[in-house]
Amino acid sequence: MLQVGKRYQCQSCGTELLVTKASEGELSCCSAPMELLKPKQTASAD
Repeated sequence: MLQVGKRYQCQSCGTELLVTKASEGELSCCSAPMELLKPKQTASAD
């Protein structure tokens, strides 16, 4: 299931997508499934 706010990237061409509407299914680009990107770490506000 695709969740709103998740980012995906094509490993072949580097295209990134941001999901804006939840749905079932799978994203693909360049005839291959896109990979879910991990959230970027931000500096702590200690």
